[in-house]
Amino acid sequence: MKKFNPLLYLVTDSSGLEEKDFLNKVEQALKGGVTLLQLREKEKSGLEFYNLSLKVKKIADFYDVPLIINDRADIALAVDADGVHLGQSDIPVFEARKMLGPDKIIGASTKTIEQAKKAENDGADYLGVGAIFPTTTKVITVITPVKTLDEICRNVKIPAVAIGGLNKENINVLKGVPISGVSVVSAVMKSENPFEAARDLKTAVTQILNGDMQ
Repeated sequence: MKKFNPLLYLVTDSSGLEEKDFLNKVEQALKGGVTLLQLREKEKSGLEFYNLSLKVKKIADFYDVPLIINDRADIALAVDADGVHLGQSDIPVFEARKMLGPDKIIGASTKTIEQAKKAENDGADYLGVGAIFPTTTKVITVITPVKTLDEICRNVKIPAVAIGGLNKENINVLKGVPISGVSVVSAVMKSENPFEAARDLKTAVTQILNGDMQ
C-alpha cells in the first residue's frame, strides 16, 4: 500500500470553476502542503469523472500525494488511483477491498462508534468523521459532536480524520482530540489563494496535533 498521511486532507469541489482553473487550484493546494487528495464529483457523468480523474492523477503523482476517488471504486480501479472513499450509502468497504485488492487505500465516512468499528473490521484504512460544523457542500448536514469524534478516535486503531465545515479559524475545537488530520473543502477550494490557504491550514493542524495551539 502506498504510504499516506491524512494530516491535511483536501476534498475537491469543482462547482463554478472551469476545468483549467479547477486543476490549477488543486495544484496550488498540493504545492501549499496538502498531504492527501480526494476527487469528489457528484454531478459529473461516469465518463466525465473518469476523464477528470486522469488529469488530477497526473498532478497528484507529480507531487507524490495519494489520490483518493470519492464513492466510485470502479473509477478508482480504472485510473489506478491510490484508493477510494466510501459513504454509508456506497458499496460496502469489504466489497471495495475485494475489487481494489490489499494495496489500495480505502476510507469510510462514519458518524458513530458502531459505524467506525464496522468500517475498521471490514478493512478500511482510515475514517472520515463528521460533520463537525455545517458545510456548504451538502444540502443537509448532520452534525457530529466533537465528543463523539473523540470517542471514535479512542475506539479504533486506524487513523480518523475530522471533516465538515472546518477552517483555520474554527479547528481549535479539535484540540486534545487524537485525530490524525483534518479534511477540508471550502477552506481551500473557495480560497483566492489555495497555496496560502493550504500552507496556513497545515501549520494550524500541525499545531493542534502537537498540542501547542494557543
